[in-house]
Formats: sequence, structure tokens, C-alpha cells
Amino acid sequence: MTATRLDRRRALAAMGGAALSLAAWPAGAATDTISFDELYGKVSVLGLSFSDKVKALEGKPVAMRGFMAPPLKAEANFFVLTEMPMALCPFCSSDADWPDDIIVVYLDQSQTFEQANGIIEVSGKLEVGSWTDPETGFVSLLRIVGADFRKV
Repeated sequence: MTATRLDRRRALAAMGGAALSLAAWPAGAATDTISFDELYGKVSVLGLSFSDKVKALEGKPVAMRGFMAPPLKAEANFFVLTEMPMALCPFCSSDADWPDDIIVVYLDQSQTFEQANGIIEVSGKLEVGSWTDPETGFVSLLRIVGADFRKV
């Protein structure tokens, strides 16, 4: 765990929240679960490297828990799932700036979004690698597509 991630977890704990982990998942979940700690194998001067688990789950159904970042508009077909609640949308200019504690979630259809301070569970197919959304220009390294979500 990087020092920055540890600092974020300490801040979340100080706010009365708990870091999200696999321990929070119900037994017998239907799809493979993945946590923010499992997304990357290492962070170096060359950037982020995907973990072996992410590489193995590419193209497969996954489930993940986190917080919905504030969206750009009230109804859309995508949002950003974050490890901790955020006050602002974490959009980045390029995948070189990609934070290690977010993942983009693409829904099958536009929806109205949840409050940013509640834990949600997302399920869908994991896509890995740099991709630019043709409609928004948003660049992502990891995505859950064909997704749905629910409050936990």
C-alpha cells in the first residue's frame, strides 16, 4: 500500500468510515469481487502496473464496492467509483494522471445517481487498459462496463 493510500485510509477512518475491503463482501457472491487495494501490483516512476488479479479478471464479470463520485450531470450513463467519498468529480486529463483509487463505471442506460456519501456495490464486466470515451474525451485505465449498481 502506498503512503498516499495509507494517508487516505487514515483520513477516512478519522471521518468515522472504514476502508473498503473484501471482508465487507457477503459469502458466496456470484461474481469475482475486487477491492481498490487489488487493482494495481505496483506504482513506480513509470506509472501504475495492473495486478495479476486484474489481468486475470479482464473481460470477466466483477463486483466492487465504493462511493459514487459527484457526476458531471444528474443523469448520465457513467460515473466514477471511488475508494473514499469525494466532494468533487475526480476527472483526469490523461491516463498518466490516473489516481489509483478510482474506476469508471459505464451503465447500459442513463440513470439518476446516488448521494456521494453512501457505499454502493457495482457489478459488470471489467475492461483493462487505456481508453478514451468518444463522447466526453474522458480517459480511463480501468472500467466496469454493462454495469448496474445498488446501495449497500
